[in-house]
Amino acid sequence: MFDVDALLGRASLKDRIEELEEENERLQARYEAESDRRADATTARQEAERRINRLEDRIAQLEGELERRREDETGLEYRRRERIRGGELADIVDRLASVRTGAEGALTAVVDDAGVDALGVDLEGVLGERVALLEDAAPCVCCVDDAGLIAVALDPPVRPGLEPIWDDRFALEREWFLPTGRYVLALVRADLFAVGVYEGGDRVDYRGFESDVKGSHSKGGFSQARFERIRDDQIDDHLDRCADALEESLDDEPSTPLYLAGQRGVLETLTDESGLEPAATAAVDATGNPKPALEDAHHAFWTTDLRVL
Repeated sequence: MFDVDALLGRASLKDRIEELEEENERLQARYEAESDRRADATTARQEAERRINRLEDRIAQLEGELERRREDETGLEYRRRERIRGGELADIVDRLASVRTGAEGALTAVVDDAGVDALGVDLEGVLGERVALLEDAAPCVCCVDDAGLIAVALDPPVRPGLEPIWDDRFALEREWFLPTGRYVLALVRADLFAVGVYEGGDRVDYRGFESDVKGSHSKGGFSQARFERIRDDQIDDHLDRCADALEESLDDEPSTPLYLAGQRGVLETLTDESGLEPAATAAVDATGNPKPALEDAHHAFWTTDLRVL
């Protein structure tokens, strides 16, 4: 009997179709395996981020508890501790800057996470046991006089790279603490961006937008892993837009300092992937529409933690 398929040339086509179907099945299997691998990686990353957030909260809680216990055990506590800004902060900075001592009687130093010992300065001889309070205040800028009459720790918005210096006055710059000159300040969240160009405390230019980014949990229709992949892609696209907007703002403002405020993890991702080099960053809880959120971020950024030892 005649093979109709062979006669009409359909046999080779059927064979080719079978080959393609087999290849399609293999590719589908590879795709599903890759999707599962990425889903596992995404889930692991999300879980790691959640664990990091929980650990950071726990660390902050334990640090507060440790500080309270130290105060209970030693009787040491700050004579004054508060967050200040604006005119009150300007008055304190001016007052500290007006202090005059004998030659090399006033120390200005930046205490970082390495602690007081890394300064190479004998502060215990001046502060005694109260040097423990300075350790707790780090990172900060400290101002201490050799008579022990003045002992202040400040955590300014712009932390300077300053070597310890003994002089007849404290080496403080207003731009570490107060909005001074021209600068760019941006608020960056996972779904919101706003940037302003400022002269002192006044905003002279503005740009902002929001992006459509899914919430942190699936509400149905997607597996959680797929939902999180979509959300991560949306955040990546949003941060690309943020980086482009910042580059445009900085192109228009060459040599102008850039300050970033917002969600800490988002800021770290943005700077790592964009190559931006902000002069300072701050984690702030500013939400809502872009323009008022930027105002809240500006207010929070230019705030200093003050501790009198």
